Amino acid sequence: MQNFIYVEIILLFMEYYPRIIEEDLEQWINRREVVLIKGPRQSGKTTLFLHLNEKLNGNYVTLEDDEILTVFENNPKLFIKRFGDKKFLFIDEAQYSKNVGKIIKLIFDMYPNLKIFATGSGSFDVKVQIGKYLVGRAVYFELFPLNFEEFILWKDKSLHSIFKDYQNTVIDFVKGEKISISEKDISFIRDFKDLLEEYVIFGGFPAIVKEDDPDIKKQLLKNIYRTYLEKDVFFFFNIRHLEKFRAFLKYLSFTNGCLLELSKVSKDLGIDYKTLDNYLNILVNTYVISTVNPFHRNLVTELKKTRKFYFVDSGLRNAILGNFNSIEKRTDKGNLLENFIYNEIKKFGDIKYWRTTGKAEIDFILLYNDEIIPIEVKSFRDIERGFLSFLKTYKPKRALVFTEKNFGIKRVERTEILYLPHWFI
Repeated sequence: MQNFIYVEIILLFMEYYPRIIEEDLEQWINRREVVLIKGPRQSGKTTLFLHLNEKLNGNYVTLEDDEILTVFENNPKLFIKRFGDKKFLFIDEAQYSKNVGKIIKLIFDMYPNLKIFATGSGSFDVKVQIGKYLVGRAVYFELFPLNFEEFILWKDKSLHSIFKDYQNTVIDFVKGEKISISEKDISFIRDFKDLLEEYVIFGGFPAIVKEDDPDIKKQLLKNIYRTYLEKDVFFFFNIRHLEKFRAFLKYLSFTNGCLLELSKVSKDLGIDYKTLDNYLNILVNTYVISTVNPFHRNLVTELKKTRKFYFVDSGLRNAILGNFNSIEKRTDKGNLLENFIYNEIKKFGDIKYWRTTGKAEIDFILLYNDEIIPIEVKSFRDIERGFLSFLKTYKPKRALVFTEKNFGIKRVERTEILYLPHWFI
C-alpha cells in the first residue's frame, strides 16, 4: 500500500499544472495559522500539496495510508517525531481520521515552529469535525475543479493572455469603470467556442482536462461518480440506500437550474422529505451542487424561500445523465450555459436569482459593493419583459447579458447593459 502511494505521488508530481489558488496561498505560507483546503474529490488537492511540498521542502503524508493513520491517531508525538523535522507538514486526506481536528490542535500548540497544511474531501468538517478545534488557529480555502481561465491556461496557453484581457473588461464593467467594446473587438471566436464546448461537456476535473481522448474522458468521469458514491456517500455518510440517493441525484441532473421544491421531489420519487433534505445537505457539503437563494425586497410579490441549484462540475452532471452529446445537439443547452455562467460569476460576490409570483424572472442577481447587477444567460433571444420589469423597478446602473450575437454596450433607461459571448468570463 505504502509503495503504491509513493509511486502515485511521483506520477502526480510529474504532471503538475499551475492553479490560481497558489496566489491566494502565498501570503499564508509564512504565517502561523493552519491552512485547511477543502473541495470535491479529484479536484487536484493532492497534486497541489505534492507541488507545494517539493517547492517548500516539507514533509507530505496521506492519512489514506492505514499505517500512517494509526500512528497519527494513537501516538501523535511519534508521528511528529517522524514527520515534523522540517518547517512544513502537509497532511492529505485528513477526513480519514475522526479525531483530526483535536490532533492537529495538539500538534499546533506543542510545535509552534511547524507550519501545517491539511486537505479533506467533501466529508471534511461535516462528518469529520475539525473547525471547532481550530477556531482562531486556521484559515480555510476551497479547491474546485478548474475554472474556465485555468482550463484555457492548460489547454491553449497562447489564448490565455487574450482571454485575460477579455476577462478584465468584464471585471472593469462590474466595478463601474468605463469600458468600450463592440463586435470588432472580439476575436478567435471559433477557438473559444470550441474550448467552451469541451469544458461544458466534460467539465474541469484535472484528470479529465489532461486527457484528450473523449472515450477515456467519459470513463474517467464515470469512475469519479462511482468513487464519490462508494467513498463519500456510502463510507463516510453511511447512506445504505444508494438506489434512492442515485435516483435523487439523477432527478437533480434532469432539473438542473430549476427551482428546488423538496415536497414535490418527495412526491415524484416516493422518498420522504427528511431523507431528501439529508441527501441535499450531503450533495452541497460534498461539492456536487450549489444552491442559490432568491433575491427579494417586495415581500408580497417576490419569492422568498425557494432555492435554485447548479452542479459544481458540468462533466459530473453529464456522467450522471449519461449524455456527452455536443452542445448544439442538447435539449438542455440553455441549462449547461446557465450552469457555466453561474460557476464563473461566483468569484465576483454573492449570487441570487429573481422571480416573482407572476413568474417574471432573471437568471442571476450579483450583489457587488452594495449594488445589484442583473445577469441573463441567453442563446439568440433578446432580453424579455421580466428583465425590463426588473430594470424599471430597481434601476440598476449596470447589467450583463451573455448571448451568441450582437455584442457590445446598450442602454435601457438608466441601465448600461453589456452584451457578451458566453465564454467571455
